[in-house]
Amino acid sequence: MSTFFDEHYKKYDAWYDENKLAYLSELEAVKKALPEKGHGLEIGVGSGRFAAPLGVTAGIDPSKKMVELAVKRGVDARLGSGERLAFEDSFFDHVLIIVTLCFVRSAEKVISESARVLKKGGKVIIGIIDKESFLGKFYQQKGSIFYGRARFFNVKEVVELLETAGFSDLSYYQTVFDYPDRLNAVEEPRQGFGKGGFVVISAMK
Repeated sequence: MSTFFDEHYKKYDAWYDENKLAYLSELEAVKKALPEKGHGLEIGVGSGRFAAPLGVTAGIDPSKKMVELAVKRGVDARLGSGERLAFEDSFFDHVLIIVTLCFVRSAEKVISESARVLKKGGKVIIGIIDKESFLGKFYQQKGSIFYGRARFFNVKEVVELLETAGFSDLSYYQTVFDYPDRLNAVEEPRQGFGKGGFVVISAMK
């Protein structure tokens, strides 16, 4: 997968400019769950499109080209795998996993590693394209150069993974209530899930 993203990193990064309103709507939803203070890590930092504007200083990604873009955006990004984080136990105040879980080899290991590197009382914040939403169904049927390789999750599946890893106190925000190319404004996130294509799930260690 890292080789694939190295080959297509420009196309991946361009999506955020081509679908700016959807991207900014997703950012707003993540902000709702993100603590105002603390040292954070983004697993699957990609080109830094979330970590940089959200003030998440550290990031890891298996794609060299993606890491280079994230560094240019001011993120302390390095090559790495979410299944084996090169950080000490209880090191971070929060961990972000934004549209990454569907591309990893083992979602279970990524979430258990997130729990390991989080301080007690720290938060994990996961953003997904909900498999059961209109958008998730569209991507599964239509496919894309990226989502054709994805394993989509629904909210219930992510909750089960979090609870198995010992997380609790879950909350949900949703956004992107129409197809990204049809939006005409940045959308206000709503609590819950079931209508938005993009869902943010947060939980506490």
